[in-house]
Amino acid sequence: MAGRFDHVVAVVTGGGQGIGRAIALRLASEGADLAIVDINLDSAEQVAGEVAQLGRRAQVVRADVSKRGDCERMVEQIVDGLGRLDVVFCNAGVAQAKPIFEISEKDWDLMFAVNTRGVFFTLQAAARQMLRQERFRPGGPRGKIINTASIAGRYGGGPSAPILIHYRASKAAVISITQSAAMALAPDITVNAICPGIVETDMWKTIDEQWSYAEGWEQGEAWRRRIAPIPMGRAETPDDVAGVAAFLASADSDYMTGQSLNIEGGLVMS
Repeated sequence: MAGRFDHVVAVVTGGGQGIGRAIALRLASEGADLAIVDINLDSAEQVAGEVAQLGRRAQVVRADVSKRGDCERMVEQIVDGLGRLDVVFCNAGVAQAKPIFEISEKDWDLMFAVNTRGVFFTLQAAARQMLRQERFRPGGPRGKIINTASIAGRYGGGPSAPILIHYRASKAAVISITQSAAMALAPDITVNAICPGIVETDMWKTIDEQWSYAEGWEQGEAWRRRIAPIPMGRAETPDDVAGVAAFLASADSDYMTGQSLNIEGGLVMS
């Protein structure tokens, strides 16, 4: 699908690692110019270098998406540097595994500040800019926003529920924001979400360490137990997520909005 995103400017928050990096490189490989947004400038610059090696323009923006002012400044900088923004992935996120009685106010507030408030204020700032722009493709929307939720926001049961309460609640809120924003911004802007499962990233390494410690298991045991029941027989990779993300960014999804797509190897079937 080389050239599918020619002349498209895409933004990925949390683009310096994991799922965000995979999405950025997938879109760049199909022609998009990229703004890599991350709180870690070094990792963002590394990914931007990979984008440039694919022959696409790359801009790096350092931002803390939990701050509304940073989100607004981020959009201004990207428009100044790349001219517009057409597709925005609200992907920045954090995770933490803690037993219910050990979760503090600080833990709760950080989870919602990044995972939920960060998604909303990135979406808000991006949508304002998109509504001021001409459509980037005749007959298409003025822009596309894709939020990173999780299958953890889908249901309350499962083996990780007792240890990921605040994380799961924050991702359920992202699904709700996706639906409400899709209604508010239709028909000019589509808003959808991706719901990954057990993805082999540094975030899941952290979850495994914290979960295994809380249960008194050897490190790696939480990961093994979580991937064992996956019908597809393996852990998910960031590239598995990036393929579906590219579909949501493309013209093929122009008539979709308010949807949250599971990408999890069959753990959650609906």
